[in-house]
Amino acid sequence: MLDYFDLEASLSQEERLVLDSAREFVDAEIEDPGRHWLDGTFPTELVTKMGEMGFYAPNLDGYGLPNLSERAYGLVMQELEACDSGLRSMASVQGALVMYPIHAYGSETQRDEWLPALASGEAVGCFGLTEPEHGSNPSAMETSAERDGDGFVLNGSKTWITNSPIADVAVVWARDLSSEGDPVRGFLVETDRDGVTTNEIEEKLSLRMSITGEIGLNDVYVPESNRLPGVEGMKGPLSCLTQARYGIAWGAVGAARNCFETAREYATEREQFGGPIGRFQLQQEKLAEMATQITLAQLLAHRLADLKEAGDLRPQHVSMAKRNNVRMARDQSRIAREMLGGNGITADYSPMRHMANMETVYTYEGTHDIHTLVLGEDLTGIAAYQ
Repeated sequence: MLDYFDLEASLSQEERLVLDSAREFVDAEIEDPGRHWLDGTFPTELVTKMGEMGFYAPNLDGYGLPNLSERAYGLVMQELEACDSGLRSMASVQGALVMYPIHAYGSETQRDEWLPALASGEAVGCFGLTEPEHGSNPSAMETSAERDGDGFVLNGSKTWITNSPIADVAVVWARDLSSEGDPVRGFLVETDRDGVTTNEIEEKLSLRMSITGEIGLNDVYVPESNRLPGVEGMKGPLSCLTQARYGIAWGAVGAARNCFETAREYATEREQFGGPIGRFQLQQEKLAEMATQITLAQLLAHRLADLKEAGDLRPQHVSMAKRNNVRMARDQSRIAREMLGGNGITADYSPMRHMANMETVYTYEGTHDIHTLVLGEDLTGIAAYQ
């Protein structure tokens, strides 16, 4: 595996074990990700198996959670996405977007009820923030919550929700119309409640090995005990996105590395004009540039882990890493596909599948352009999107 600067040599014994276990899991349990991508299916039998491996929120502590290092968490996301972005997305949503807000902002009762079940994969969660009319501007959300006796009634719709068709619970963000200023609050909404629908979005041309859907809320009653008590305002959902984007910065490295390894193997085995195509200068230049760009992204991800572990991580750091690493994976997957020639457009090889997936990853969890503006504001003090 490409590790040009021998970064894995600096891993702790525990981190090395986590890395090896995740690689072995992917190799042993997912025989043909290309077939799932073509069929538009997710291997749901892996949900509990990933729970057994501790892949959901492994960096959190208590409630039977592994409490691994932030680097170990990143390495898990890297290896899952080396297989397919859909696999990493499932784990990212379950851990960073569902378990994290319950862990950080939930009541003790909510933590006791949901964290062990979500960690094991016995329960599946989803995260309801994006709306049909409000993607890059979630603060304009229209989903509402109104006080009704000892609870709230929720109305609205969310879309592009990973896991929603198979989820048992949704972390839904809504405006509390019963409070002054209509603050954003988080609610745990069981998907079997009256008025909840979770229709699947079909005919996607990207991230096909992922179950994506909507959340419809039509006069859905939830008790007060389902409100996340520890946060209000956009800090809640945005802090969750920071956790998920951290995992994406690592995951994109895994996807790009898989493309590189596929292209390198092909270049050394595919013979044209009397020898392997890897002897040609054009092909060697492509491999050299791919290796360089992937290595730079690896260095960025490892530094990000250091900052997160030290408590010095800022959301803007994550924006830079997500922006750079996903763009890198998007570009290098295309180069890898190019090196495979006509064979590269088949599902027998991974680069074109990764290339298509990266179009989604480039867009979700903050588009490339939005992260550009986040960095621009941080560098100039001027917000371009207000």
